[in-house]
Amino acid sequence: MRVLPLLPLLLSGFFVVPAHADDAQDWLKRLGAAEQQQSYQGTFVYERNGSFSTHRIWHRVQDGNVRERLVQLDGAPYEVVRADGRTECVTGKLINGLADVADTTARQLDLQRLENWYAVTRAGDSRVAGRPVAVIVLTPRDQHRYGVELYLDRETGLPLKSLLVNDKGQLLERFQFTHLETTPPNDSQLTPSNRCQAVATSQAAAPVSKPVHSWHSDWLPPGFELLSSNVRRDPKTKTEVTSLMYDDGLTRFSVFLEPLKGDAVPDMRLQLGPTVAVSRHLSTPDAEILATVVGEIPMGTAERIALSMRAGQAEPSATVKP
Repeated sequence: MRVLPLLPLLLSGFFVVPAHADDAQDWLKRLGAAEQQQSYQGTFVYERNGSFSTHRIWHRVQDGNVRERLVQLDGAPYEVVRADGRTECVTGKLINGLADVADTTARQLDLQRLENWYAVTRAGDSRVAGRPVAVIVLTPRDQHRYGVELYLDRETGLPLKSLLVNDKGQLLERFQFTHLETTPPNDSQLTPSNRCQAVATSQAAAPVSKPVHSWHSDWLPPGFELLSSNVRRDPKTKTEVTSLMYDDGLTRFSVFLEPLKGDAVPDMRLQLGPTVAVSRHLSTPDAEILATVVGEIPMGTAERIALSMRAGQAEPSATVKP
């Protein structure tokens, strides 16, 4: 998610109070619980790579269940409805290949773990969308993750603004509410439009009972641990694709490993805002493998991870193609 170079510009409009780690931790605890406890609705803008989009969101917590509807207000029509983190319907190209997995559910922040890899500080107070906010800064302790600035609503703890910056203080991504109400949405506001098409769990994308390979990485950025892994069959190619998700308590990235079966697939290096995708070829005794790393981590870090993937549990059995 190297923040300090950007702070003087961002925080120049208000008085900065002395930072207290305990105070910052209290705010992160509120953040971890807010979206599972607080209903709200509002409008926010999203910026990445210099492009802006405006969105309307309705979020309701009722009897322990969370239901959310998101609509893009400009550009191509886009809508998504989720219930307890699972996608129920979407519009547009996201329908194709969208697995019904609950990876959007909120998670509690492990503050003790976070502080090993980020310096967490309270940077002051400001206002966003006409509401008082507390500013919390998470500054990475190494070059393998991005810095985050969070502007948390003083009343609810909800994030009204977040900035993702690199080690040079350059803005990679901005999320910011322009209007927020804490009134729970009604049923009609949470009802999808006719364009929103239902997403069913794809049998073709269901986990395979036995994986083709076990995989591990010879190198991971400090603090990242394996969060989940599975093997799924591609519905078009019938190829079994292994996916591994890693987490440091705040940032996540995924590794996908797919046999090539003689296909000529080039290596890839792409970046869109904070999100990178890096693919590299590996050779194993059984097959040529394409290892692809996707996540909000620096490009060099993603490339090193891709080159470090190995088949098996113990000593590396894969070699990188020159």
